Amino acid sequence: MLEDALLSVGLLIVVAKLAEGIFRRFRLNSIVAYMATGVLLGPVLGLVELNGYIQIFLALGIFLYFFLIGLDEIDVTGFMAALSGRFFVAAVISVIIPIMASLAITFDLFHDFGLGLDFNGSLALAGVLSLTSLGVLAKVLIDTDRLREPIGIELFTTALIAELLVLLMVGMTIGEHAHSLSWTGVLLLLGQIAGFIVVTWVLAGRVIPLLIVYLERLLRVPQLSFGIILGILLVSVVCAERLGLHGSLGALLLGVALSRLPHQVQREIVPSLKSIADGFFVPLFFSSAGLHLSLSFTGLPAWTIAALVVIPLLGKFAGASLGALVARIDSPFAFSTGLMAKGVAEIAVLLVLLEHEVIGQAVFSLFVFIMLAYILFAPPVISFAVSRARPSGRFTPPPTLPPALVRFALEDITVGDVIDRTRGHPGPGLTVREFADGWIATHQQDYVVAEGDALVGVVSLAMLRYLPRHSWPDTPLGKIARETELNTWPDEHVEDALQRMTENSLTVLPVMERESGEFVGAITSQEILELITAEARGGQ
Repeated sequence: MLEDALLSVGLLIVVAKLAEGIFRRFRLNSIVAYMATGVLLGPVLGLVELNGYIQIFLALGIFLYFFLIGLDEIDVTGFMAALSGRFFVAAVISVIIPIMASLAITFDLFHDFGLGLDFNGSLALAGVLSLTSLGVLAKVLIDTDRLREPIGIELFTTALIAELLVLLMVGMTIGEHAHSLSWTGVLLLLGQIAGFIVVTWVLAGRVIPLLIVYLERLLRVPQLSFGIILGILLVSVVCAERLGLHGSLGALLLGVALSRLPHQVQREIVPSLKSIADGFFVPLFFSSAGLHLSLSFTGLPAWTIAALVVIPLLGKFAGASLGALVARIDSPFAFSTGLMAKGVAEIAVLLVLLEHEVIGQAVFSLFVFIMLAYILFAPPVISFAVSRARPSGRFTPPPTLPPALVRFALEDITVGDVIDRTRGHPGPGLTVREFADGWIATHQQDYVVAEGDALVGVVSLAMLRYLPRHSWPDTPLGKIARETELNTWPDEHVEDALQRMTENSLTVLPVMERESGEFVGAITSQEILELITAEARGGQ
């Protein structure tokens, strides 16, 4: 009955938010409060039961939750920049070893543990046990004031890569194609995922922002951008399902693509989406996990329960430690402990697996209790380990900082807060020889050429390779400076300026006044990096 469903949803939402307030007084995670609500109203009091109407709300909650993971936590720019770097190596090792260790249990490789899963289900569960929840890790690093330090940047970058790798793998195992995976099917699926990413990347980066700006100017409808994004989310979910992917993977990939939206556009849509998610869908979604919880897992063999608790934990820690050693990352113990951040994304994936009947209630309940233990005990352990980390002085930051890290570390910081308006810039009359001798700095490939408050252009060091050395003393800088329409403004957010530099392979952007168009300075990617890592070098 629709009335019963509405009553159940209302009870779950009200009690879940009240429980969240109570649990926070004891410094307990809100997810624990939501699940406790489900247990209380479901198995304990019997006031709420799941039916078809509630399942629709839960499905929307799943899609919105994974969309926000992609939008807030993961960015392809940082992922691609790290593909050939040591952080990628560390992430891959930290994922592969725990997956193999977990598969030994979930797929009964050496012993019959009584789970009764096929290979796809075994692989999906192994992925859940190898995940690192970037949101949980970021909160710990922020709370301990370590996000900007070397250990924080190393952990954040590695966890970003590892989370995307595992979520993609799990998404490949639970779609409609999962029952018939083969080498041909895997290659076809990878092609479909690649095509889906390309289309969403182009739409999110080139079409949607321009469309939103144009329609807002033309129609002047309140919350137009929010409605458009929400509609596109649902369409993307349907497209993903028809490709044989799970809708949550489509929502995740769309969120990843839309993470490239300008900060101003994100500020218009993200607060509304988070309000709906935090106030309605996410509490309902996770409280439904409590409705499914039971002690039925106690019927599993004791050896199975012990193995599922201990072996994946040891495998994850061993994989992260080996990854840190191979990648020559400082403080391998703190690094390995940090990658043990788990709980929230894992429970979401478990709910998807339960919905698709990949796992039963007993296995679901056992894994949820394991994840709750991680949520309760991992953050203080990570905080302690990270606080004892001592940098060796050999820290090398990733070549491109993940924009997600910039969002966490530089929230609400504008270009005007960073630029040094007193700094000089080479003029157009300066010779190339004088410029090369007096202006070239480490880590900077591009330089703004200006005369007073007028921008002349930008000179890249790559240009000098095409100018004969004997011409350097007689060639003015203004002759080789190229005009540019790329710039930023003092009131623009730093993350948008960094995103524009990354997308256009620049290390500098001229800063212009919005009203007058006068040149007021320049901002470099190195300055943003120094701002993020300032605490690691003794403050700003």
